[in-house]
Amino acid sequence: MNHLPVSRQASRITKRLVALSIALAVLGKLLPHTASADEPAKAKRPNIVFVFSDDHALQAIGAYGSKINKTPNLDRIANEGAVFHNSFCANSICGPSRACILTGKHSHINGFLRNGNRFDASQVTFPKLLQDVGYQTALIGKWHLGTDPVGFNHWEILPGQGNYYNPDFIQMDGSRKRYTGYVTDIITENTLNWLQNDRDEDQPFVLMCQHKAPHRNWSPPPRHFDLYKGVDVPEPETLFDDYAGRSKLLHESEMSLENHFYWGHDMKFHGESLFPEQFLPRLGNGEYRRMNDEQKAAWDAAYEPENQKFIADMKAGKLSSKDITKWKYQRYIKDYLGTVQAVDDSVGELLAYLDESGLAENTIVIYSSDQGFYLGEHGWYDKRWMFEESLRMPFLIRWPGVIAPGTESTAPIQNIDYAPTFLEAAGAEIPEAIQGRSMVSMMKDGCRASSTWRDAVYYAYYENAAVHMVPVHDGVRTERYKLMFFPRSREWNLFDLETDPLELKSVHNDPEYADILAGLKKRYVDLRDLYDVNSATIPATRGDEPGWQKRNMAMSKLAKTAKPKLAFIGDSITQGWEGRGKKVWEENYAKHDTINLGIGGDRTEHIIWRLTHGNLGKIQPEVAVLMIGTNNTGHFMQDPTQIAEGVEKILSILREKLPKTKIVLQAIMPRGKTKMDLMRLNNIAVNDRIAKMADGENIVYVDLGDHFMNEDGTIDPAIMPDYLHLSEKGYEIWADAMAPTLESLGL
Repeated sequence: MNHLPVSRQASRITKRLVALSIALAVLGKLLPHTASADEPAKAKRPNIVFVFSDDHALQAIGAYGSKINKTPNLDRIANEGAVFHNSFCANSICGPSRACILTGKHSHINGFLRNGNRFDASQVTFPKLLQDVGYQTALIGKWHLGTDPVGFNHWEILPGQGNYYNPDFIQMDGSRKRYTGYVTDIITENTLNWLQNDRDEDQPFVLMCQHKAPHRNWSPPPRHFDLYKGVDVPEPETLFDDYAGRSKLLHESEMSLENHFYWGHDMKFHGESLFPEQFLPRLGNGEYRRMNDEQKAAWDAAYEPENQKFIADMKAGKLSSKDITKWKYQRYIKDYLGTVQAVDDSVGELLAYLDESGLAENTIVIYSSDQGFYLGEHGWYDKRWMFEESLRMPFLIRWPGVIAPGTESTAPIQNIDYAPTFLEAAGAEIPEAIQGRSMVSMMKDGCRASSTWRDAVYYAYYENAAVHMVPVHDGVRTERYKLMFFPRSREWNLFDLETDPLELKSVHNDPEYADILAGLKKRYVDLRDLYDVNSATIPATRGDEPGWQKRNMAMSKLAKTAKPKLAFIGDSITQGWEGRGKKVWEENYAKHDTINLGIGGDRTEHIIWRLTHGNLGKIQPEVAVLMIGTNNTGHFMQDPTQIAEGVEKILSILREKLPKTKIVLQAIMPRGKTKMDLMRLNNIAVNDRIAKMADGENIVYVDLGDHFMNEDGTIDPAIMPDYLHLSEKGYEIWADAMAPTLESLGL
């Protein structure tokens, strides 16, 4: 029995407890940490390091079976965790892919459809949600979304695409800071600095290290100039693809090695192009201009001997057109792989620090890129197309204690899945509005897809007629098949990836694949419904069509100076005022200096694009007449509700941009010979819906259909020769029928 005074006994107990606490603390540092069941959930939450590059093709990663390079540090993530072989992009272009990752939503929902858009920073993103549950968030490197990052405690970003050499970085206070050196190394150094010095060690963190490399113009660091010197990198089988057996639109693409490399920018020659037929002139090597004298000397020592030999061979006529393309490929791929090697170096430094600091055990490490890339496949560089090389994107993950080392997964995942995965891993709630699915349960089950996991992914590309002339298209990819749809040409392409892994021949017209095609078309419709895809509301240009582009530009130019009282907005029926309706137009509307904003073939989505890209200019008409939607029916037989939503979006744009203008919302005109024509019935259903959008004051609805039909509902070809477009008599009827409405509005 202990007879010590109570005070001394308490003191002794206290001392023993303190000693025990110290001992346990020391032991805790020596032994691996295992959270107890009653330990606060906050302490169990993993850190997340998300390393993200730009344009990194799977074909240039060892873990994906590369035959052209080695990436030991990236491979380490896969070897100590998992490699996902069926990781897909939702929209294969830089900014849109990043927006999909941040929001967990497809492009048409998050609003960032194409490069040049500005990211809506007010919407919910996974960094914001992680901040709400106590995570520190940091982003260093490429951003490329047009607005400043939000949801980050710390950020430092490249302006736009940024530069490889001596890059500028935008700081959180809006200032710019120029670093001397190579961009990948600088991003790595700044990332490590934040980890070592700036983070709060008492909080979990998500760190996004986002590289510029290996984006065009593929400028490697000096240490990798000679990485492939004297080596011929293997060429892809499809380097000289002739695009036979697939959509005719493939021929229009401007991203081929043969025809679309710049002399200076891409191929690293000095001065103007000596061979403009083989190398595009004008765009020089901007990276070289940023270099200091020491950097330039190292660059010239590496590049000029080979450049001068090539120039001499060209002047001597030693090289055929195929030889030139082969030379372009070698210059391109060696530069590209040099930038990739710098990224791999960076990953190695980050992994080493995580190991040394003791952070590795409780840190999820992910490596991905914004999409895949063409490394000469199909004769291309860049991305955008729904072919495998750009559709597939890398996803390597190491999650100690959750994912077993060396795991390989064939589960179909998409970049919209990243956000919900990060959220669940961190213990945060996943908003219902997120369209992606968390991969956490899958990762805890050997990265195997459950019976309820998706069996197909939906892809959509919206940047029509942009730098590389790749048309708008979308489609579905299943385990074996891929279905693409090209709205402009209204054609389908179907590929059997088992028998045709290089995607060289579409089998959409093969009778043996008729059932497969029908099933995939249904799957396509189902996925579009699932993700609320309505092309009628998604702005789209037809700038790859010279006639459309010419007329659109002319209208936008006129709208900068015109002062019309009346504007007509629509498709070919409206444009026809300048054709068969010209005389009627001059008699009825010339006195109002009326402007015609009609373009044949346009659907609601094209009107949306035009009205937000210059067609309204500075005009403020008293009245605007809108009639649109018949091509949505005629081209796609779209659902009436979807078409009506497109019309509604146009009205909202007009109300915003023309607040004082009275809008005459005209019912879609009747089409087809008889009243039972399916397209006419579809348009009638559209009219039923848009009629409800009028308020009788700012928006006036008029249905003039009865004026163009006989009593039995048939259409006289004297009025509509093709049962769609108006004759001169038809335009007379239109003008007479519209007159009372215009008069009531003061015209």
